Amino acid sequence: MKLVLKPENIVQLVFFVRGEKVMFDADLAKLYGVSTKALNQAFRRNKQRFPSDFVFQLSSTEYNDLKSQIVTSSAGGTDLRSQIVTSSSHGGRRRPPYAFTEQGVAMLSSVLRSARAVEVNIAIMRTFVQLRRLMDTNRDLARKIESLEKKYDEQFAEVFAAIKELVAPPATPRKQIGFHP
Repeated sequence: MKLVLKPENIVQLVFFVRGEKVMFDADLAKLYGVSTKALNQAFRRNKQRFPSDFVFQLSSTEYNDLKSQIVTSSAGGTDLRSQIVTSSSHGGRRRPPYAFTEQGVAMLSSVLRSARAVEVNIAIMRTFVQLRRLMDTNRDLARKIESLEKKYDEQFAEVFAAIKELVAPPATPRKQIGFHP
C-alpha cells in the first residue's frame, strides 16, 4: 500500500527527541515501502555516511518513555501511526529504534537509491521546511506578545503609580488655609 505523501500526513511521524526533530526507522521504512530490517541494513552497510548528528539509536529509557507517550491514531483514513508501538511478527521490537534527523533522512534516500526513495525524500524535506517555518512564525509571535506585555506592563505601572498617589495620605500634614476657630 502506497501512503499519501502530504506534509500534513508526514508531520505526524516527526518527533522531538534530544532536542532534534527526528523520524524513526520503522516509520521511514513504511514510507519508503521497504521493511524496517532492509532499511536498517542499508543504513548499517553505509554507516560512514551517517555521523551521530544524522542518526542515533534511542536508549532503552528513551524508548520506553516514548512508547508510553505515543497515542496511536488514524488521520484522514490513512494509517500513519508511529510504528514504534506497533508489534511485528515476533511480538515487538528487539532493540530501540534508530532516530534519523533531517540530514539523516536526506542521506537515506541516496543509500536506498530508488524512485520511491527520491519521492519520499522530497515529501519529507518539504515537511521539515514547513515545520521550520511554523516554528519561526511561533517564535516571532512569542516575541511580539512579549513586546506587547512589556509595553502594557509599563503603561499599567504608570496607572498604578498614579492610583497609589491618589490613595496614599499626604507625607506631611498641610497647613489649612482659611479661617481657623
